[in-house]
Order: sequence, then C-alpha cells, then structure tokens
Amino acid sequence: MPEALPETYCAWTWVAGEAPLALVQTTRPMPRPGPGEVIVRNAAIGLNPVDWKVLGGLGWQPGHVPGVDGAGTVVKIGPDVDPAWLGSRVAYHQSLQSHGSFAQYTPVGAYALMRVPDALDLALAAGMPCPALTAWRALAKLPPGGNQRMLVSGAGGAVGNYLVQLAGQLDWRVSVMCNIRHRERLAGLGAVDWIPGPLTQEAEIGSPRFTAVIDAVGPEHAARLHPGLKANGHLVCIQGRVPDWPSPAFGRALSLHEVALGALHQHGDTANWSIQTSAGEDLFAQVAAKTLAPEPLVPGPFEDLPRMLEALRNRDFSGKPVIGLA
Repeated sequence: MPEALPETYCAWTWVAGEAPLALVQTTRPMPRPGPGEVIVRNAAIGLNPVDWKVLGGLGWQPGHVPGVDGAGTVVKIGPDVDPAWLGSRVAYHQSLQSHGSFAQYTPVGAYALMRVPDALDLALAAGMPCPALTAWRALAKLPPGGNQRMLVSGAGGAVGNYLVQLAGQLDWRVSVMCNIRHRERLAGLGAVDWIPGPLTQEAEIGSPRFTAVIDAVGPEHAARLHPGLKANGHLVCIQGRVPDWPSPAFGRALSLHEVALGALHQHGDTANWSIQTSAGEDLFAQVAAKTLAPEPLVPGPFEDLPRMLEALRNRDFSGKPVIGLA
C-alpha cells in the first residue's frame, strides 16, 4: 500500500532578493499530484550554480521553492501516471518555474523522472542531473569525434568533469582550459593537454586547431575562443550565448550552439523527454559501474542549505555540494 504522507512538510523558500542566505525555511501543506505528476520524497538535493543565479530574477512569488536537482522515492502518483513508478528510486531535473527540490517533498512531472539503479547512492544521483545532462546535451549537438581536437573551457567545474570523460568516450581528443589546480585531476579523466585560463580580454587562443570548443565560462569568453576553431568548427556555449556571429560570412563557416536544460521544460515533447531521461539513466548506470567518475561529494544537512548555496556562489570549496535529508 502507498505510505501515508504527512499533512505538511519543510521547504526552503524564496521571499525576496538575490542572496542565498535570505531563503526562509517554512512549513508547506502537502500537495496533491496533478495529472501526469508524482510526489518524490527527497533523500538528497543537488546544489548547482543556477540555483543561486536565478534567485530574484524569474518573477517568482514569495514562497516559491527553488532547486532543480533532487533524488528520492516516488511516494504518490497522480492521474495518468503508470503505477509502476510508485516506490521507485528516482532522480529528476525540475523546471525553474515549478516548486523545486529544496524541500522534503517535491511534485515532479513523471516525464522528467529517471530511475536510479540500486547500486547507486541517491546522494550521488542527486548531484548529477544538471551537470551530467548539460555535458551530454552539449556533446549531442556535435558530430562524432573521429579523433579530432576539442577544447573544453571552464573545465574545472562539475560540467567539465563529465565533458572530459564523455567526450573521450566519443573519440574526441580533449584539451582543457581552467585553473592549474584542476590540471592533474582532469588529466586523470582523459584530458590530453592543459591551457591556462580563463583568457583575459587581451589574451589570444592562437591559430585554428580545434574542431569544437565548448565554453562554460560565459558569452564574452566564448567569443574570445572562436579564433581557435578550424573551418566548419563548432562553438558550444553553456553559460549564455555569444550575441553576434563571431566570424564573417563565407569565411570559416562556423556553427554556433547553446545549451539550456530548461528549454525542454518549456518546449519539449514526450519524445524529447524520453531521449533525455534515457541518457540520464545511462549516465547513472556508468557511475554505478565505475566507468564514469562523478565529482567528489561535499555533503551537508538540510538546515545548512542556504549556507552551502552561499559557499557555492563564493567558490569556497571544490566538489559537488549535496544536501542530505533524514
């Protein structure tokens, strides 16, 4: 039988402002799942840069629950949901417009659920959707590697951790641009060489030698990297997108791409979601099989969530911050 749910639950909510430390812990009434929805009892919450970047900037009403990544157990299903989901161990990436993962319980569309294998800890799974799926999506926009060269800029973060490994699986020769403190770790994950970065406005990337550049720093930085692309090369932007085409028409014929997981929440259909959730489940399976290395976890309790989000904003630690719930 389905477990009896409490009438209320605890959540960290946005009231006003852009500061993580301004989040307020409140008690909310247990929601009833709508058509196609489930209720997930969160075991762990993954914290991501997007979680602090959007505070105060999306037209939320006071009381909105932030958070995009979580993992736990499906404890209630709504109409039109396959009963097989009930009791399943799942992870998800939530829409920024819906109440999110910063809570003991989260309503989630069943289309966004990814099954977590028994061999994978839910805390590891909670830390994966945003960075691992972003890396997968960036690579899905490119042709097969064919032993060609790729540059990953801003490779020291969570997305870079997965990009280096997944690109290597796709037969890319990956160079990384990041702080030197990440050099040895990324080499151990398969990076073939290291370039100091990020580039300043005066610095140059050098002559064209890359077939693809994936930038996780920002649009201005991505624009500085385009001279390093060969003819018919690809520039992929993860943080925003370059405002103007970086090379003249009938020149190197570059292709521009942007990556935003939120696009699927706004414009995706069932087939799109099926492809993405299948990819997520494959990534979980690889981590469970130890053929894909996740970021080291930095755990914290639910009560410390705002403090850890503030520390993430200030880059006070290395690793993946994950909040555990009793």
